[in-house]
Amino acid sequence: MAKAKSQDNSGTVAVNRKARHDYLIDSEFEAGMELLGWEVKSLRAKKVNLTDGYVAIQKGQAWLTACNISPLATVSTHFKPEPMRARRLLLHREELNKLIGAVERKGYTVVPLKIYFTRGLAKLKIGLGKGKKQHDKRATEKDRDWKREQSRIMKSVNR
Repeated sequence: MAKAKSQDNSGTVAVNRKARHDYLIDSEFEAGMELLGWEVKSLRAKKVNLTDGYVAIQKGQAWLTACNISPLATVSTHFKPEPMRARRLLLHREELNKLIGAVERKGYTVVPLKIYFTRGLAKLKIGLGKGKKQHDKRATEKDRDWKREQSRIMKSVNR
């Protein structure tokens, strides 16, 4: 008897590509998110915009702010969803202490990088990074273009 395919819930929902362009990411953390039911459904439908989002640390807790999760049309009519509300991030105390220390003492910024599902749970990968200057962005772009050109040259030589 053939095995039925199981639905794979581990998949990327949204990626913040602008974060790696604007920040030099030093370390990454995985955080859970405190979500409402309609938000989880919207995430599964990939109705999220992570580009403008940022992580704020207030009163010893991390909050995902300015992340737009658009409600589906099937959300109940008697409920008013807030797509831009702040969502609490679930982190271990020692991870929170590292983030708080780096932000307050060393001038780092906490940036959301990616939203994905792992074993049915919505996770947010956050990065601890410093902002890039304009010349750093240009150098990164120049290196990326050079590597792309190298791979093209190597492909043409190997033929």
